[in-house]
Amino acid sequence: MTTTTLAVLVPLLPFLGALAGLLLGRTAPGFVRPVAVLPTLASLVLAATVAWRQGGGQAVDAATELTPTGSVPVELALYVDGFAALTAVLVTVVAACVQIYSTGYLRDDPRYPSYAALVSLFTSAMLLVVYSGDLMVLLVGWEVMGICSYFLVGHYWETPEARAASLKAFLVTKLGDVPLLIGLFALATDAGSFRVTRILGAVADGGIEHPTLICLLLLAGVAGKSAQFPLHTWLPDAMAGPTPVSALIHAATMVAAGVYFVARLLPLFEASQAAMTVLAVMAAVTMTGSALAALAQDDIKRVLAYSTIGQLGYMTGALAVADRGAAVFHLLSHGAFKALLFLAAGVIIHAAGTNSLAAMSRMGHLRDRVPDAYWTMTVALLALAAIPPFSGFFSKEAVLGVAEHVVTGHTEHAPAAAGWIVLLAGLVTALLTAAYATRLWLLAFRGEGPEAPDHGRQPLTMTAVLWVLAVPSLALGGFAFRVLPDWFDGHDLTPTLTTSVLGTGVALVGGIVTYATWRHTTAHAARVPLGAVAAHPEGDAGLVEAEAIASHAPAYGDIAYAPDPSDPGRLLLGPLHRPAAAGFHMDAVYTALFVRPVRAGANLVRFLDREVVETYVRGAGALPRRLGAAVRRAQTGNVQTYVSALLAGTVVLAVAAVLVATGA
Repeated sequence: MTTTTLAVLVPLLPFLGALAGLLLGRTAPGFVRPVAVLPTLASLVLAATVAWRQGGGQAVDAATELTPTGSVPVELALYVDGFAALTAVLVTVVAACVQIYSTGYLRDDPRYPSYAALVSLFTSAMLLVVYSGDLMVLLVGWEVMGICSYFLVGHYWETPEARAASLKAFLVTKLGDVPLLIGLFALATDAGSFRVTRILGAVADGGIEHPTLICLLLLAGVAGKSAQFPLHTWLPDAMAGPTPVSALIHAATMVAAGVYFVARLLPLFEASQAAMTVLAVMAAVTMTGSALAALAQDDIKRVLAYSTIGQLGYMTGALAVADRGAAVFHLLSHGAFKALLFLAAGVIIHAAGTNSLAAMSRMGHLRDRVPDAYWTMTVALLALAAIPPFSGFFSKEAVLGVAEHVVTGHTEHAPAAAGWIVLLAGLVTALLTAAYATRLWLLAFRGEGPEAPDHGRQPLTMTAVLWVLAVPSLALGGFAFRVLPDWFDGHDLTPTLTTSVLGTGVALVGGIVTYATWRHTTAHAARVPLGAVAAHPEGDAGLVEAEAIASHAPAYGDIAYAPDPSDPGRLLLGPLHRPAAAGFHMDAVYTALFVRPVRAGANLVRFLDREVVETYVRGAGALPRRLGAAVRRAQTGNVQTYVSALLAGTVVLAVAAVLVATGA
């Protein structure tokens, strides 16, 4: 087969698997798991073959007109360069791992057939985004992912959290998609085409008349899809869905789409210095804010969710300093270790038997009970904290390195202000990332929380996947930074000495300080008998009880376990802990600024419609109705009455005629 044919089959196979899964879900349930796993594995093999053939060389570019529009044509276009080839491999690897993992994680779930089909459709939509050479076709995959996320996040629709989270994810991302669509139409109008190659050609020739406006409109959609400030609030709440779905969304689909979209059109953004600066500010606020929020979360999945937001901030920061190679490099390495983190968290939750024990303050004695999750999550957290030689070190240093090049004037593709913003925010975030990664590891595996009931050994399909993903989390970075430049425009990805020392230094400081704080708080955290709490309400024991009640910590026997005193995040953040734990109250801000005014406007419109418009309508109908009632009373059916009325009328007319004649 030609490379073009193989590339077409890559998104097509998961799509066919989704259709087959929906059809066989009730008629042949025994085939659901093979239909979910095998097409995705086949797509992985084909994506790897396409990447091997493409080899970072000439891009595969093919197109056929999809439909005549009379103006800007829409084409079914395929464009596979080094970025697309490797991103597709990432998507299929993570999707295959998630499908295999889900066969064990959801083995007793009655809605598994629809779940597996939606995961396959989700995978197909992301692959369409990656391989598409036409922005309108890309938009189709973009929107299909949105509806798939709605259904998958709301998989446990019996719970109000899942219903609210799925609706919030859908609405917030759609809020960004509206300006995105306007920006795409404006871009196509200036370029005369939706084809990526022609748009980039128009950018090179100076044919885009309003690059700043177009880029800002496109960034709104990117902020929504990739959970960047200020449209990031949906992602932490999306943890209400199954954990494998979180791994898929955070590692390879949905949130990665926005970063990939900007990387595809980066020359367009480089044409606007203002857009690059806005992108840098968005990345910096996202990085630092999400890292602070992660340091204050108690739920392990919410820590990982805010971590994803921050790592996506690194990627958009790399794009803000005009280096898509560093951005996609971090996208690849992050996809490996973030998928591993979520799937390892799923093993922990599965071992506990319920999502309610995802709170790290309630975890205890897990190191020996889930050794696979313990060791593999340790590898993933070291990669997340960018400790050498793990993969996250090389990709994160690539981002900091290109920011340093902009600051020192080695490149003029981005404004110096953007370089400073990304570099400083990246170093601060590296410190905070190491802090919350260390805190997660300590609380999850070395905490002294109550021992949850043991639900037995985890299925092999779940634990084996963890070790598969541990390999790229450990080894991808050291191999990739030497090979990827040939795939990524030839840009050097070798870590620089300055940023390597600074980045690793602040990461070590963050980890060591967090560990020392944990040792200190653990030594002083009390397990206080409830009787002692009652006897000393004003002392430390009273504080322990109050915090235990406030955090809904359970009591076992006569011991009250309070998570707050032993949590290093509280001491490290100080007065920032409470707002950071609440996501800096962004939902409350949006409620005050947008939700309440919209509701007030809707109530006003409803009042005007009910009390004003309907009053006129009712009045317009009441007058004819009353006239009709009056006329109806005259219709008695009595002939004598009719004759009498006729005679009376005749007399009246005669008198009137005489009067008129006399007056004349």
